[in-house]
Amino acid sequence: MRKLTRLMSQRYDRRLAAADINVNQYSILRRIGRNMRTVSELARELGMDRTTLSRDLKPLIARGWVEQVAGEDARQRPLRVAAAGVRALKQAMPLWRDAQDEIETLLGSQRTLRLHAQLDEAIRRLDHKA
Repeated sequence: MRKLTRLMSQRYDRRLAAADINVNQYSILRRIGRNMRTVSELARELGMDRTTLSRDLKPLIARGWVEQVAGEDARQRPLRVAAAGVRALKQAMPLWRDAQDEIETLLGSQRTLRLHAQLDEAIRRLDHKA
């Protein structure tokens, strides 16, 4: 599983390098772009440790791609994608799609669908047991 993850991440990272972004950063931006959310909420959705996510967010905030905004509660600082982050996503989306298409071509459409279904089921089962 780890080797498969590394191999797939490498393919995405090679494509996304043209937009100066990696697959983890792309995933974080996409997730935040859908709805503002706190670091805790985002970590839960991504299946990441909060500390790891905070570390991964630092370069995105430093580049002006993500910003923290005042929340309803002073303890909460929701994240949102800034205008520069929107531009980065627009540049990266077709590159991500190219990587996705390359992987699907190599694996075949049916195998890719089966793999997604199996991964979704494994995630559901493991998340349920957490």
